[in-house]
Amino acid sequence: MTSDITFHRINDARSAVLQLIDRRTDQATICPSEVARMVARKAGADPKGPSWRIAMPVVHAAIDQLGAEGAVELSWKGKVMASRHGPYRIRRAQPAK
Repeated sequence: MTSDITFHRINDARSAVLQLIDRRTDQATICPSEVARMVARKAGADPKGPSWRIAMPVVHAAIDQLGAEGAVELSWKGKVMASRHGPYRIRRAQPAK
């Protein structure tokens, strides 16, 4: 995988986010790096090597899209975040209480 991960990879990242959260319980979260490793593996890179970090901007863009669509929500230490900043975890959007 080269450093030219482009916009077309956003669909791969969106798909990876949804696949990973579908494998978890409703309240469980995933880490953005899990998504990046999945995208890197699909692109033929070693997911344990440093190349997965190249995919992070694409992963962030995909997560921003999914959040805007209401498909996922972000949290840190159990508190829901209004937007992506600093460290965060991703989970399936929860129904309003």
